[in-house]
Amino acid sequence: MQDVADRAGVSLTTVSFVVNGTKRVAPSTRARVEEAMADLGYRRNVLARALASRRSHIVALVFPALQHRLGSTALSIVTAAARAATERGFNVVLWPVDDVAQLDDYLSGGLVDGVLLMEVTADDPRVALLVERDVHFGLVGRTDDTTGLSYVDMDFAGMVATGLDHLTELGHRRVALFLGDPGGPAWSGYGPVARTEQAYLAEAARRGLDPVVVRSAQDPRSGRRAATALAEDHPDVTAVLVLNELALSGFVNGLVAAGRTVPDDVSVLGLATSAADLETADPAVSAVVAPGAELGARSVDGLVDRLTDPTAAPTHDLLPGTLRLVGSTAAPR
Repeated sequence: MQDVADRAGVSLTTVSFVVNGTKRVAPSTRARVEEAMADLGYRRNVLARALASRRSHIVALVFPALQHRLGSTALSIVTAAARAATERGFNVVLWPVDDVAQLDDYLSGGLVDGVLLMEVTADDPRVALLVERDVHFGLVGRTDDTTGLSYVDMDFAGMVATGLDHLTELGHRRVALFLGDPGGPAWSGYGPVARTEQAYLAEAARRGLDPVVVRSAQDPRSGRRAATALAEDHPDVTAVLVLNELALSGFVNGLVAAGRTVPDDVSVLGLATSAADLETADPAVSAVVAPGAELGARSVDGLVDRLTDPTAAPTHDLLPGTLRLVGSTAAPR
């Protein structure tokens, strides 16, 4: 490290800040240090640092891969989390853990400094385990009771309001909600679905709308079947809000197959959809786009802040979506 400091013309402390990510360093100074490291062939010894500091500088993202496919929004969260962790001197590993016992086994190895839980449910049993284990953790999502917990979540109620504002301003009065069904009793109270449905029913009542809720599994074929059922059972529906990213393209195809053109007969607006998925359906689908990248970055920053400063306040962030219109909504006929 002293060789790097001499070559870069900085102090040994500055090199330590760059190597360990303990404090922010001006970009120009960081560039000089990293260039000196490259010239000298200097490499961080992760094991030595872990032994000396009693920290691994690794954060685990826990994603229940057997129950949930890693869709575009989840992938953007993971990618942004990894990027943010690198900037803070940490590494991210993805744990595809599906039950509490398996998570307990992973934790017993002591390989990580902290954990971020994804796909959070209302009364998530993983939270109790992490509290019992005295592990630093944060939630990408929320439980019903967030007392003493750190979380960064999407503002699903705000997204529903934004979507309904747009559709009702176009003149729609019969707006359905199409939800993804995570499946299985373990996913009762799954945050995004529960909060979106609750907000939709409340907003529909407030606006004097007659609610219609349709569900399907999270895949294109199930989405197509749900569209057929909606067209048959509720032919008067002129607009649909969709919180089922993985079934969205099939749902649109199903509407077209049922003789409904988009947006002339039925307007379709995604909720918490990745920007990358707007063009996957044919026609392309407008959406209240999920703040996936910001969600991943803020979650990591909040956790690392508490790892480096145990007195730091818990993170409580609700992030709004952004309305992106690409032509799948229009005034009803």
